[in-house]
Amino acid sequence: MTRIINVPTNVNDKSFEEILEQTSPLPLDEKLLIDCRHCTFATPFGLTALLSLGQTRLIKPSFLIPDSANVVSYWARADFFAHGEEFFEFDKRTARPRARSNSVVLECTPITKSGDVHGIVDKISERAHEILVESLHLSPQITSRFTMALSEVCQNILEHAGRGGWVAVQKYDHMNKRRNVILAVCDVGIGFRQSLEGSHGRRLSDRWDDAAALEDTVMQGVSRFPDKGRGQGLQGVKKFIGQNDAKFSVRSGTARLAIVPSWDEDEALIRDLAFFPGAQLQLTIPERIVAP
Repeated sequence: MTRIINVPTNVNDKSFEEILEQTSPLPLDEKLLIDCRHCTFATPFGLTALLSLGQTRLIKPSFLIPDSANVVSYWARADFFAHGEEFFEFDKRTARPRARSNSVVLECTPITKSGDVHGIVDKISERAHEILVESLHLSPQITSRFTMALSEVCQNILEHAGRGGWVAVQKYDHMNKRRNVILAVCDVGIGFRQSLEGSHGRRLSDRWDDAAALEDTVMQGVSRFPDKGRGQGLQGVKKFIGQNDAKFSVRSGTARLAIVPSWDEDEALIRDLAFFPGAQLQLTIPERIVAP
Protein backbone atom coordinates (compact mmCIF):
# COMPACT_ATOMS: atom_id res chain seq x y z
CA MET A 1 0.00 0.00 0.00
CA THR A 2 1.22 3.51 -0.86
CA ARG A 3 0.91 6.17 1.83
CA ILE A 4 -0.04 9.66 0.58
CA ILE A 5 1.91 12.53 2.17
CA ASN A 6 0.14 15.86 1.79
CA VAL A 7 2.56 18.76 1.42
CA PRO A 8 1.40 22.25 2.55
CA THR A 9 1.08 25.08 0.04
CA ASN A 10 3.98 26.98 1.62
CA VAL A 11 6.94 24.69 2.36
CA ASN A 12 9.18 26.34 4.95
CA ASP A 13 10.92 25.56 8.24
CA LYS A 14 7.64 25.73 10.17
CA SER A 15 5.27 23.95 7.79
CA PHE A 16 7.75 21.14 7.16
CA GLU A 17 6.66 19.85 10.56
CA GLU A 18 3.32 18.93 8.94
CA ILE A 19 5.20 16.64 6.56
CA LEU A 20 7.27 15.05 9.33
CA GLU A 21 4.17 14.39 11.44
CA GLN A 22 2.98 12.21 8.55
CA THR A 23 6.27 10.47 7.71
CA SER A 24 7.94 10.01 11.10
CA PRO A 25 5.68 7.15 12.32
CA LEU A 26 6.12 5.17 9.07
CA PRO A 27 8.68 2.42 8.38
CA LEU A 28 11.53 3.63 6.16
CA ASP A 29 10.67 0.97 3.57
CA GLU A 30 7.01 1.97 3.24
CA LYS A 31 6.13 3.33 -0.20
CA LEU A 32 5.18 7.02 -0.15
CA LEU A 33 3.47 9.35 -2.58
CA ILE A 34 4.52 12.91 -1.84
CA ASP A 35 1.80 15.24 -3.11
CA CYS A 36 3.16 18.73 -3.89
CA ARG A 37 0.51 19.63 -6.46
CA HIS A 38 -0.89 22.49 -4.40
CA CYS A 39 2.47 24.01 -3.43
CA THR A 40 2.74 27.69 -4.29
CA PHE A 41 5.93 28.59 -2.41
CA ALA A 42 9.04 26.93 -0.99
CA THR A 43 11.97 28.41 0.88
CA PRO A 44 15.55 27.09 0.67
CA PHE A 45 14.78 25.18 3.87
CA GLY A 46 11.73 23.58 2.27
CA LEU A 47 13.62 22.39 -0.81
CA THR A 48 16.72 21.12 1.01
CA ALA A 49 14.59 19.43 3.67
CA LEU A 50 12.56 17.65 0.97
CA LEU A 51 15.79 16.36 -0.57
CA SER A 52 16.91 15.25 2.89
CA LEU A 53 13.60 13.45 3.42
CA GLY A 54 14.15 11.61 0.14
CA GLN A 55 17.56 10.49 1.39
CA THR A 56 16.00 8.76 4.40
CA ARG A 57 13.64 6.52 2.43
CA LEU A 58 14.66 2.97 1.49
CA ILE A 59 12.14 2.89 -1.38
CA LYS A 60 11.97 5.85 -3.76
CA PRO A 61 8.81 7.84 -3.03
CA SER A 62 6.54 8.84 -5.90
CA PHE A 63 6.37 12.63 -6.19
CA LEU A 64 3.58 14.76 -7.67
CA ILE A 65 5.18 18.05 -8.73
CA PRO A 66 3.42 21.41 -8.23
CA ASP A 67 0.57 22.32 -10.61
CA SER A 68 1.85 25.89 -10.92
CA ALA A 69 4.21 26.36 -13.87
CA ASN A 70 5.85 29.29 -12.07
CA VAL A 71 6.59 27.18 -9.01
CA VAL A 72 7.95 24.33 -11.14
CA SER A 73 10.15 26.82 -12.98
CA TYR A 74 11.57 28.17 -9.72
CA TRP A 75 12.21 24.68 -8.31
CA ALA A 76 13.96 23.79 -11.56
CA ARG A 77 16.15 26.91 -11.40
CA ALA A 78 17.00 25.98 -7.82
CA ASP A 79 18.17 22.55 -9.11
CA PHE A 80 15.64 20.69 -6.95
CA PHE A 81 14.51 18.37 -9.72
CA ALA A 82 18.05 17.75 -10.97
CA HIS A 83 19.11 16.43 -7.55
CA GLY A 84 15.72 14.99 -6.65
CA GLU A 85 15.83 12.46 -9.49
CA GLU A 86 18.13 10.38 -7.30
CA PHE A 87 15.57 10.15 -4.47
CA PHE A 88 12.11 10.53 -6.03
CA GLU A 89 10.03 9.22 -8.92
CA PHE A 90 8.59 12.43 -10.38
CA ASP A 91 5.23 12.15 -12.12
CA LYS A 92 6.29 14.55 -14.90
CA ARG A 93 9.49 15.48 -16.63
CA THR A 94 10.63 19.05 -16.08
CA ALA A 95 12.57 21.15 -18.54
CA ARG A 96 16.08 22.20 -17.65
CA PRO A 97 16.16 25.92 -16.81
CA ARG A 98 17.42 28.08 -19.64
CA ALA A 99 18.49 30.91 -17.37
CA ARG A 100 19.35 31.32 -13.73
CA SER A 101 17.25 33.47 -11.42
CA ASN A 102 18.83 36.53 -9.82
CA SER A 103 16.97 35.72 -6.62
CA VAL A 104 18.49 32.23 -6.40
CA VAL A 105 21.82 33.07 -4.81
CA LEU A 106 22.88 29.43 -4.47
CA GLU A 107 20.98 26.50 -5.96
CA CYS A 108 20.38 23.32 -3.94
CA THR A 109 23.96 22.11 -3.64
CA PRO A 110 25.28 18.86 -2.12
CA ILE A 111 27.98 18.92 0.55
CA THR A 112 29.97 15.71 0.89
CA LYS A 113 33.60 16.85 1.19
CA SER A 114 35.71 19.88 2.10
CA GLY A 115 36.13 20.79 -1.56
CA ASP A 116 32.36 21.28 -1.80
CA VAL A 117 32.46 23.84 1.01
CA HIS A 118 35.29 25.76 -0.67
CA GLY A 119 33.40 25.78 -3.97
CA ILE A 120 30.23 27.06 -2.29
CA VAL A 121 32.08 29.83 -0.47
CA ASP A 122 33.86 30.88 -3.68
CA LYS A 123 30.54 31.04 -5.54
CA ILE A 124 28.81 33.05 -2.81
CA SER A 125 31.78 35.40 -2.49
CA GLU A 126 31.26 36.51 -6.09
CA ARG A 127 27.80 37.88 -5.22
CA ALA A 128 28.26 38.77 -1.55
CA HIS A 129 28.61 42.52 -2.16
CA GLU A 130 25.53 42.64 -4.40
CA ILE A 131 23.45 40.62 -1.93
CA LEU A 132 24.47 42.16 1.37
CA VAL A 133 25.52 45.71 0.55
CA GLU A 134 23.38 46.68 -2.45
CA SER A 135 20.23 44.71 -1.56
CA LEU A 136 20.27 44.59 2.24
CA HIS A 137 22.20 47.86 2.83
CA LEU A 138 24.65 46.20 5.20
CA SER A 139 28.20 47.36 5.77
CA PRO A 140 30.76 46.21 3.16
CA GLN A 141 32.79 44.74 6.02
CA ILE A 142 30.02 42.22 6.60
CA THR A 143 30.66 40.28 3.38
CA SER A 144 33.65 38.36 4.71
CA ARG A 145 31.79 37.57 7.94
CA PHE A 146 28.84 36.25 5.96
CA THR A 147 30.98 33.92 3.85
CA MET A 148 32.68 32.77 7.06
CA ALA A 149 29.28 32.02 8.64
CA LEU A 150 28.27 30.14 5.49
CA SER A 151 31.49 28.14 5.63
CA GLU A 152 30.92 27.29 9.30
CA VAL A 153 27.38 25.95 8.87
CA CYS A 154 28.45 23.91 5.83
CA GLN A 155 31.49 22.57 7.66
CA ASN A 156 29.15 21.53 10.46
CA ILE A 157 27.74 18.89 8.12
CA LEU A 158 31.14 17.37 7.45
CA GLU A 159 32.13 17.31 11.12
CA HIS A 160 28.86 16.20 12.70
CA ALA A 161 26.53 14.66 10.14
CA GLY A 162 28.42 11.49 9.30
CA ARG A 163 27.06 11.78 5.76
CA GLY A 164 26.46 14.50 3.18
CA GLY A 165 23.91 17.27 3.26
CA TRP A 166 22.47 20.18 1.30
CA VAL A 167 22.74 23.96 1.22
CA ALA A 168 20.71 26.62 -0.62
CA VAL A 169 20.50 30.43 -0.45
CA GLN A 170 17.70 32.68 -1.70
CA LYS A 171 17.23 36.46 -1.80
CA TYR A 172 13.72 37.86 -1.31
CA ASP A 173 12.65 41.31 -2.50
CA HIS A 174 9.31 41.63 -0.75
CA MET A 175 6.94 44.35 -1.91
CA ASN A 176 6.45 46.87 0.93
CA LYS A 177 8.38 44.63 3.33
CA ARG A 178 11.98 44.19 4.44
CA ARG A 179 14.13 42.32 2.00
CA ASN A 180 16.01 39.36 3.37
CA VAL A 181 18.34 36.52 2.50
CA ILE A 182 17.60 32.99 3.70
CA LEU A 183 20.32 30.36 3.97
CA ALA A 184 19.39 26.76 4.72
CA VAL A 185 21.63 23.78 5.46
CA CYS A 186 20.08 20.34 5.99
CA ASP A 187 21.40 16.85 6.60
CA VAL A 188 20.08 13.53 7.88
CA GLY A 189 23.20 12.40 9.72
CA ILE A 190 23.68 11.61 13.41
CA GLY A 191 22.41 14.92 14.80
CA PHE A 192 23.62 17.01 17.73
CA ARG A 193 22.65 14.69 20.59
CA GLN A 194 24.40 11.62 19.20
CA SER A 195 27.40 13.73 18.21
CA LEU A 196 27.87 14.94 21.80
CA GLU A 197 27.16 11.49 23.25
CA GLY A 198 30.08 10.16 21.25
CA SER A 199 32.52 12.64 22.77
CA HIS A 200 35.09 11.35 25.22
CA GLY A 201 34.14 11.83 28.85
CA ARG A 202 30.72 13.30 28.10
CA ARG A 203 28.46 13.25 31.17
CA LEU A 204 24.79 12.98 30.44
CA SER A 205 22.30 14.59 32.81
CA ASP A 206 18.85 13.30 33.72
CA ARG A 207 17.32 15.90 31.40
CA TRP A 208 19.51 14.91 28.47
CA ASP A 209 17.57 14.97 25.20
CA ASP A 210 17.71 16.63 21.76
CA ALA A 211 16.70 20.00 23.22
CA ALA A 212 19.45 19.86 25.85
CA ALA A 213 21.98 18.95 23.15
CA LEU A 214 20.93 21.98 21.09
CA GLU A 215 21.16 24.28 24.11
CA ASP A 216 24.63 22.96 24.95
CA THR A 217 25.93 23.27 21.39
CA VAL A 218 24.32 26.49 20.16
CA MET A 219 23.97 28.52 23.36
CA GLN A 220 26.85 27.19 25.50
CA GLY A 221 29.38 26.35 22.79
CA VAL A 222 29.89 22.75 23.92
CA SER A 223 31.78 20.67 21.36
CA ARG A 224 32.41 16.97 20.92
CA PHE A 225 36.07 17.76 20.16
CA PRO A 226 38.50 17.86 23.12
CA ASP A 227 40.82 20.28 21.27
CA LYS A 228 40.32 23.84 22.50
CA GLY A 229 38.80 26.03 19.80
CA ARG A 230 37.72 23.16 17.57
CA GLY A 231 34.02 22.63 16.91
CA GLN A 232 33.17 26.26 17.72
CA GLY A 233 31.83 27.11 14.27
CA LEU A 234 28.29 27.76 15.45
CA GLN A 235 29.60 30.27 17.99
CA GLY A 236 30.94 32.30 15.08
CA VAL A 237 27.53 32.10 13.44
CA LYS A 238 25.91 33.17 16.71
CA LYS A 239 28.18 36.23 16.84
CA PHE A 240 27.28 37.10 13.24
CA ILE A 241 23.58 36.89 14.13
CA GLY A 242 23.93 39.29 17.04
CA GLN A 243 25.81 41.82 14.94
CA ASN A 244 23.27 41.84 12.10
CA ASP A 245 19.85 41.50 13.76
CA ALA A 246 19.56 38.11 12.06
CA LYS A 247 17.59 35.01 13.01
CA PHE A 248 19.01 31.52 13.41
CA SER A 249 17.13 28.27 13.97
CA VAL A 250 18.38 24.71 14.34
CA ARG A 251 16.30 21.54 14.32
CA SER A 252 17.72 18.19 15.36
CA GLY A 253 15.98 14.96 16.31
CA THR A 254 12.82 15.99 18.15
CA ALA A 255 13.72 19.57 19.11
CA ARG A 256 14.11 23.00 17.54
CA LEU A 257 16.01 25.96 18.96
CA ALA A 258 15.87 29.51 17.61
CA ILE A 259 17.75 32.72 18.33
CA VAL A 260 14.91 35.16 17.78
CA PRO A 261 15.43 38.87 16.97
CA SER A 262 12.97 41.59 17.96
CA TRP A 263 11.31 41.61 14.52
CA ASP A 264 10.19 37.96 14.81
CA GLU A 265 7.85 36.11 17.18
CA ASP A 266 9.14 32.54 16.93
CA GLU A 267 9.45 30.23 19.94
CA ALA A 268 12.97 29.98 21.34
CA LEU A 269 12.82 26.24 22.11
CA ILE A 270 10.36 23.54 21.06
CA ARG A 271 10.48 19.96 22.35
CA ASP A 272 8.66 16.75 21.40
CA LEU A 273 8.52 17.31 17.65
CA ALA A 274 8.20 14.43 15.20
CA PHE A 275 11.59 12.73 14.92
CA PHE A 276 13.79 13.54 11.93
CA PRO A 277 17.47 12.54 11.83
CA GLY A 278 20.41 14.89 11.45
CA ALA A 279 20.33 18.66 11.74
CA GLN A 280 18.49 21.34 9.76
CA LEU A 281 19.65 24.96 10.07
CA GLN A 282 18.26 28.24 8.77
CA LEU A 283 19.83 31.69 8.85
CA THR A 284 17.71 34.73 7.94
CA ILE A 285 19.48 38.06 7.36
CA PRO A 286 17.14 41.08 7.11
CA GLU A 287 17.61 44.33 5.27
CA ARG A 288 19.02 47.16 7.36
CA ILE A 289 16.49 49.96 7.49
CA VAL A 290 18.20 53.16 6.39
CA ALA A 291 16.79 56.33 7.94
CA PRO A 292 15.59 58.86 5.30
